[in-house]
Amino acid sequence: MQTYPLNSISIEAAQQKQFRLVDIVTKHFRGEELLQLGDLGVVKGINKPRTTKKVEEVLAEYFGVEKAMLVRGAGTGALRFGFMSFLKHGDKILVHEAPIYPTSKTTLEYMGVVTIPVDFHDQKKVVEVIKENPELKGALVQHTRQKMDDRYDLVEIIEVIRSANPQLTIVTDDNYAAMKVEKIGTEAGADLATFSLFKLLGPEGIGLILGKAALINSIEKLNYSGGSQVQGYEAMEALRGLIYAPVMLAIQAKVNDQLIRFLNNGKVEGVKQAFLANAQSKVLLVELDEPIAEEVLQHANELGAAPNPVGAESKYEFAPMFYRVSGTFLAADPSLAKKMIRINPFRSGVDTIIRILETSIQRAIENRS
Repeated sequence: MQTYPLNSISIEAAQQKQFRLVDIVTKHFRGEELLQLGDLGVVKGINKPRTTKKVEEVLAEYFGVEKAMLVRGAGTGALRFGFMSFLKHGDKILVHEAPIYPTSKTTLEYMGVVTIPVDFHDQKKVVEVIKENPELKGALVQHTRQKMDDRYDLVEIIEVIRSANPQLTIVTDDNYAAMKVEKIGTEAGADLATFSLFKLLGPEGIGLILGKAALINSIEKLNYSGGSQVQGYEAMEALRGLIYAPVMLAIQAKVNDQLIRFLNNGKVEGVKQAFLANAQSKVLLVELDEPIAEEVLQHANELGAAPNPVGAESKYEFAPMFYRVSGTFLAADPSLAKKMIRINPFRSGVDTIIRILETSIQRAIENRS
């Protein structure tokens, strides 16, 4: 089995992301404003809290886009509004030939959008399918992996799509990739990038859309009501989370690298092999010698490991998560359910994870005998 995880930035590079974001914040806010929670409501002339608008301006400058918008619905909501900015019922959109992330699939189905699948690894075929479908309105590129053997490069596939039809609107799903990798969708040439700020230590249900002003202006019109606005205190919490996220995620990536070396040296009985994969977040996939995955997960929960995600990397998650393989991976290969688990270190270290894994496997084997 071969996996192709995204390249995580180093801790040093993550520090620079943090420093740059703080520098930009100080150019938009007075110091006293940073010690306040922010205002509420629909301010005349901007139809949103002033604090929210300022945070959006900070994020637009940081990510180098024309406009940024905070929305409700987390990553799902951000991507949904992204679709709504340029698609209507019956329109066609290019997608990778793989299981689409469930919430994205549901949105496209309910909008009545027709998906045109093509293998993003076959660049010649991508161009061919685009030429054969001149009525295509856009393309969805998921930054992280939908199948275990996915390996297409974000920058390259966006360039291929753009060269085949410059008029297509390209939207990227950057959930589980933003602030972990060098570039997100808009930095690679996409029209819109979308992701959840809840997955980046921010508040529940807040997402971010970045990109072309014309598209985001249309999204603002869809969110005119006061109840649709992200309030000032939520915007500030999202900003604070984004500041701390890159270094925390780089530490997490370093722990993953240490674990993969340890486990593949055969030091844990019952582990056949381990892989790093973006499924959807960058995690450790552990293949077991025996089909005891469900029992191992049960015992890991008893030993203090999180049994399920909250935001799959939210501010609430610090204990390591021992969980089933992702739904999109299982859709591609259902056999993984019995012999493979995924582990996300979150804020924990190598020793904690090894202790829980060894004990869980031992208990599962003992209970079977």
